[in-house]
Amino acid sequence: MHTFAANVPVTARSKWVRRVLTFLVVMGPGLIVMEADNDAGALATYTEAGATYGLHLLWLMLILLPVTYLCQEMVVRLGIVTGEGHAAIIYKRFGKWWGRFSLFDLLLVNFLTLVTEFAAIHLVADRMHLPPGIIVPVAVAGLLAMVLTASYRRWEWLTVLLCLFDVSWIVIAYTCRQPAGQIIYNTVVPQIGAGGLTGKLIFLIIAIVGTTIAPWQLFFQQSCVADKRLRYGHLKYARLDTFIGAVFTVIIGGAMMVAGHTLTSHGVKYEDAAQMAVSMGSVLGPAAKDVLLLLCVNAAILGGTAISLASAWAYGEVKGAPASLQLTFPQAPGFYSIYSLCVIAAGAVVLIPKAPLQLIILGVQVLAGIMLPTAVIFLQLLLNDKAILGDKYVNRPWNNYANWAIIIVLFALSLLLAAQVIFPEYFPQ
Repeated sequence: MHTFAANVPVTARSKWVRRVLTFLVVMGPGLIVMEADNDAGALATYTEAGATYGLHLLWLMLILLPVTYLCQEMVVRLGIVTGEGHAAIIYKRFGKWWGRFSLFDLLLVNFLTLVTEFAAIHLVADRMHLPPGIIVPVAVAGLLAMVLTASYRRWEWLTVLLCLFDVSWIVIAYTCRQPAGQIIYNTVVPQIGAGGLTGKLIFLIIAIVGTTIAPWQLFFQQSCVADKRLRYGHLKYARLDTFIGAVFTVIIGGAMMVAGHTLTSHGVKYEDAAQMAVSMGSVLGPAAKDVLLLLCVNAAILGGTAISLASAWAYGEVKGAPASLQLTFPQAPGFYSIYSLCVIAAGAVVLIPKAPLQLIILGVQVLAGIMLPTAVIFLQLLLNDKAILGDKYVNRPWNNYANWAIIIVLFALSLLLAAQVIFPEYFPQ
């Protein structure tokens, strides 16, 4: 993959050029997996956090930065060393039952999450006074066209361009003119606002965690690394790609919170992200409205392609069937069929009359947060298996301390949510 740099004369400058060119070749999976998680559900969740609690939850984004990187760095390492996807490794290491269990969990949460992507497109169509019965099928066709060309490289660069379009969120946040000092203070000083620890706040925190670190990301990035055929020499570049992606996605998530807060600080109420985009026009001007509506659709498309591919890759890996964007449809019919079936079925669900779209969007994020601890435990066990990774690539003690701390916190949040549902009288609203 990096032979184009092989004949460059070995000088200090040429070494630097080779490294940059190699990084550009390796780059993709880390940025995509992170920014695709700023999908329609994330947009709804982050803006809701900003609208309800102002800038008080920005500190949570800073805490989630190392957490997202640590989780995804492990699947990068696992994918490069084994050359296989996450579902395949679970199936081989833990057996048929656990392999199928993890696949079922993944497919269920992924499908529900995919529904939220099309729900956002439906909401945008409504706000633009366009017929969802036409716009949603067009989006379905677009998602199918992204992968059915049977070119990993073409899909990757198109998806990276969509990721970079999200830089517009930073511009939107800047034009909101929120005090920089207040943003910095709320980012580095944890606080929960005047209302205290309410049931709604717990629900929203779990939703933020669930939308920032989702189970599908673990499966997607490892399969992506394997499909791209990255090897040992690419590890440091893949780690850098993942770190840049983590920083980028946290900044964009924070910008979404700022946008949600700006509207409510101007006395503007909204029910969903699409209405937020329309309402922003009254605060920042018509151009902001158009850009935000495009960003809503962009988020849905990014999330939709990544989530559907995670399902298709995992299904092929567990079934032992060909699963690669390097193959044509006749060469990998199961892989492309699962991708297509997920996209078409999810698009059909949101066209059901009077479906509670915004509730579905927020609820799925919480479900992902509840199921995440199990996925991270599988990952933690795999990264301590010397039979798979050898002495050089297994987790170091500090990795394990950090990972178990993450798992404990995630379980605690899940238990809090369960307690809130079972004993609501103990959680002030």
